[in-house]
Amino acid sequence: MSRSERKWDHIRFALENGQDRSSAFENIKFIHQSLPNINVLDVRLDHSIGELYLSSPIFINAMTGGGGEKTYRINKELAMVAKYSGLAMAVGSQMAALKDKTQKYTYEIVRKENPDGVLIANLGSEATPDEAKAAIDMIEANAIQIHLNVIQELTMPEGDRDFTGALKRIEEIVKNVEVPVVVKEVGFGMSMETVRTLKSVGVTVVDVGGSGGTNFAEIENRRREKSLSFFTDWGIPTPISIIEASSVSNDISIIGSGGFSNGIEMVKGLAVGADAIGIAGYFLRILVDQGVDSLMGEIETLHKEMIMIMTALGAKTIADLKRIPLIITGETCQWLNQRGIDTRTFAQRTI
Repeated sequence: MSRSERKWDHIRFALENGQDRSSAFENIKFIHQSLPNINVLDVRLDHSIGELYLSSPIFINAMTGGGGEKTYRINKELAMVAKYSGLAMAVGSQMAALKDKTQKYTYEIVRKENPDGVLIANLGSEATPDEAKAAIDMIEANAIQIHLNVIQELTMPEGDRDFTGALKRIEEIVKNVEVPVVVKEVGFGMSMETVRTLKSVGVTVVDVGGSGGTNFAEIENRRREKSLSFFTDWGIPTPISIIEASSVSNDISIIGSGGFSNGIEMVKGLAVGADAIGIAGYFLRILVDQGVDSLMGEIETLHKEMIMIMTALGAKTIADLKRIPLIITGETCQWLNQRGIDTRTFAQRTI
């Protein structure tokens, strides 16, 4: 199977499979504030991740490219949505275009459609600094994601089996490119140990990519003759991964992704430590099923929901959200406490 055919397989199966819903979001409860003492008009959604200024904490996360006309059209429409809605946007892995120059146009379209927007390039951890620079140049990117997808590769019939040297390659990319480097997990979550290790080589932004969204082990298992079913239920739920990652250092910016589909989940993700929320599968499904206008309308609805929730909590900014009190219960609480994270500190915060 060609790389471009595999790219479209991933899109097709992602649309068919949907998302794995996690109960971890339900284990997070806000403390009601009867006197929030703010106006809806006081709430601001703009925020910064390291050197990147974002007009919204929501961004369109890496999805596709390199699969010919079908992925070209998806990226073109997503870039249109990003421009209209003021969202940052990441493209899917650009290795396809580095290996096959005829696929470059499926990525380059995002900069043509959104000349002034925040765009994020994407490669796997097998990439070299020169390949990273080429990916950045391809879309005139403001940042680059280096994705970690060990479980997907192991489950993929034709996937990688050797992951040695990945950390060193990431370190070399951080040292040699001139834009921020985001290290992103692909659907299985990041532990505090992983974030701590990445910080040691100069990484300042991570995307935890937790379980609860598109399940790439399930997708790859559909492409195998014999399923590796033990990987289907693998990973760290997104809210837990955000909290683990944010416990490492205040110097690390955290992007939460993996299963977000409404305003309350997004606000919870920000409140427990994320600086931005990446959405992929949920947006893709709306785009493919209902079109560009519907996706723009959904993003507008999400922004309104977030503003209403933040008003109810008395939080004017994303920074305020990180100080509002909340309760963590159930398996999420048990997990975090066993990992040495005292969940009582969340309940005793104040703005």
